[in-house]
Amino acid sequence: MGRWCTARWRAGAGRARPTGPARPTSPARPASPALPTGPALPAVFARTAAVTAVLVTVVATTAALPGATALAAGSAGPRTGYDFADGAVRITGATATADAEELAAGSTYRSSLPRNGTLYYRLELDATSDAYVSVTAVPGPDREVTAVDGIRVSVRDADGGSCSVHSATFGAAHSPRPVTAWGTREIDPGAGRRCQDAGTYYVSVQRTRPQDSPPDDWDLELTAATEPHLRQTGPTKAPETWDSASPEPLAGEPERRPGGSGFAHATLVGQGVWRDDIRPGETLYYRVPVDWGRQVYATAELAGSPDASGYATGALRLALHNPVRGEVDDAAKGYTGRRTSVGLAPLPPVAYPNRYATAGQVGALRFAGDYYVVVHLAAQVADDFGEGPFGLTLRLRLGGAAQSGPDYAGESRPEGLFEVSARDRVAVPGGSGGAAAGDDGAMKAVAVGGIGTGSLLLLGLAVWTAAARRRT
Repeated sequence: MGRWCTARWRAGAGRARPTGPARPTSPARPASPALPTGPALPAVFARTAAVTAVLVTVVATTAALPGATALAAGSAGPRTGYDFADGAVRITGATATADAEELAAGSTYRSSLPRNGTLYYRLELDATSDAYVSVTAVPGPDREVTAVDGIRVSVRDADGGSCSVHSATFGAAHSPRPVTAWGTREIDPGAGRRCQDAGTYYVSVQRTRPQDSPPDDWDLELTAATEPHLRQTGPTKAPETWDSASPEPLAGEPERRPGGSGFAHATLVGQGVWRDDIRPGETLYYRVPVDWGRQVYATAELAGSPDASGYATGALRLALHNPVRGEVDDAAKGYTGRRTSVGLAPLPPVAYPNRYATAGQVGALRFAGDYYVVVHLAAQVADDFGEGPFGLTLRLRLGGAAQSGPDYAGESRPEGLFEVSARDRVAVPGGSGGAAAGDDGAMKAVAVGGIGTGSLLLLGLAVWTAAARRRT
């Protein structure tokens, strides 16, 4: 069946960036009077103008980054439910493959999953790209769920051959929350002919335990992505050793950074200590740019309660998801009302050959890009310790050194999915996910220098304009 054809019965949690409505067109401004004819703008000014324009664009777009609204709003009130991607396309899952609607790579969709039955969606794939599908199911917040209830996502070829099967369940906490499972179609010459050809593939989604599942429909958010093949074949063996020692958690005063309520609206963070408030039943999302060669270390801490009597199983859950929303690892810990923390096991650096590992945790660290740190506080915490909110501290450390990525033969869909953008390198709070510590300082120096150069440009333009006018 291939490495990904075995179902993982583990809990998961629910990249498309938001696409807001188009801005209204501004009325045309009257043409400005032409400047008097004079000497040509010096070349240095022209080059500086280009640099300044780029910097202005970075500053202007930073405010529109996912999570910027949450940061400005703070934690004034409880967040309600899962925040779906803006502009997600509505699609209906079919009860038979013949009627399945297509999931186009690079797009995000909304659908719904009934209690019983299997829904089908369609993929049209080439014979060279790896394909990934993620499905996030959002149950009602007040519904009772079992530990093994959740969703199962399968990818099959047109002949019914299995390419992958993956499940995500609610786990021991029995807390309703967004759960995310992913499916893959990988091109692997060593895997035989199954799932290697171009053509039609089908994604099936169903509940893992329908007989014990809540009766209402669950909302779904689906994404599809493709990864191009390499120009030249590289190593086909996963790294066997890496620095697996757990570093000391970052110290220092935490900075408030409210978490987002969904993948598409996850709050941008980098290395640092971040804090927020979380209520029972809430799930918070943080987006961490991670470059090739970097390692992610994450720890979540929950503050104590004045009423330190009682126990909630698996109350504090921490998970890491990769750029296609596939779960990398998760950890959970019970809560007794005393301050408690949970951390992820040391993970290997992000590397292309990780995909050849037999361990799912390593295999999921197969590409650079936006990783997601997801924190959930079980709804049952409210039974013994009240509705909160409870103080949450998130400690993130990025180890390793940034490396150059693989030589892809084309573009991913969506474009730029498996890289750290220049915008994020500048805008990420705390430190760049793509650069080493010195590189981050260099980026900030470039930005400050560019802004200073922009001021000199304005002064130079004024002098040049005055000189031109005197000549006329």
